Amino acid sequence: MTADALTDVAGLRVGHATRTGDGWLTGTTVVLAPVGGAVAAVDVRGGGPGTKETDALDPRNVVRKVDAVVLTGGSAYGLDAASGVMAWLEERERGVRVGTDPAHVVPVVPAACVFDLGRGGDFRARPDAGTGRAAVEAAAAGEPGAPVAQGCVGAGTGAVAGRLKGGVGTASTVLDSGITVAALVVANAAGSVLDPETGVLYGELFQGRVEYPQERVHEAACRRLDEAAAGNGPAPLNTTLAVVATDADLSKAQAQKLAGTAHDGIARAVRPVHLLHDGDTVFTLATGTHALDAHPLALNDILAAGADVVTRAIVRAVRAAESVAGPGGVWPSYGELYGKA
Repeated sequence: MTADALTDVAGLRVGHATRTGDGWLTGTTVVLAPVGGAVAAVDVRGGGPGTKETDALDPRNVVRKVDAVVLTGGSAYGLDAASGVMAWLEERERGVRVGTDPAHVVPVVPAACVFDLGRGGDFRARPDAGTGRAAVEAAAAGEPGAPVAQGCVGAGTGAVAGRLKGGVGTASTVLDSGITVAALVVANAAGSVLDPETGVLYGELFQGRVEYPQERVHEAACRRLDEAAAGNGPAPLNTTLAVVATDADLSKAQAQKLAGTAHDGIARAVRPVHLLHDGDTVFTLATGTHALDAHPLALNDILAAGADVVTRAIVRAVRAAESVAGPGGVWPSYGELYGKA
């Protein structure tokens, strides 16, 4: 039995810290690796990313494993959430050893942010180190393999997908080899997730069965979205973030290849992507508990699955989101407009 979530990769835990009300509509999500860390890599395709410690993940550089990845709201300000996660890890002597004393560690905590400033009404309401600590504590308190909350939680609290409410989504699959591949995304895109002609989510076109909304339902949804967009002002800035994880034993170079091909999963579900004002970023984590076949093409199944679970996670994020109407704007949910799946 699986949770169909990132936590299906044994040893990974996910925690959210969510702030709403009184001008707040934002939060932070932390993916916590098992003790000893996980091999990590990243691929940044957006032209306007907000990131931290991504250079450390280059396969040419010394850091091989990380203990946590932070996804956060608050644009570049929200990257301060990673400081709270670093402090929590340091207290537990987890990180890169830099001395003979076990307490002398430097936790490497890669992070990326989405733009959600002002969506709750207060431009200065954004995650900080305390938010990051709350999220990592929530992750550590979770049971192994626990379900992951989706929709308007954590880094997806203030997320917007085109003109729809966005959020957090997750999905997983088990390959014939027994290797697990999973993804967690924050769907916060200026590009549309919705086919304007039919109302179908782009990502669902890649999932086999598609149920097209009735024409009158789609027309009513378009009117509602037009009304909301007219009141909201300029279109939102764009960033879709993802963590793709596997229990396969990957090198940093293989993990980076997985991060790159996983971007294809975003491109299937969001149009357009990877533009100059995007911050689209994919991290990968490999826990290394399942041996990978020595054949040079053995990685292909993992690469294909990574893109697939990202697409499915984006669909689940949009379908799990709930409508928001407040001082910062109005964003209807897909479920409100078209009904739940």
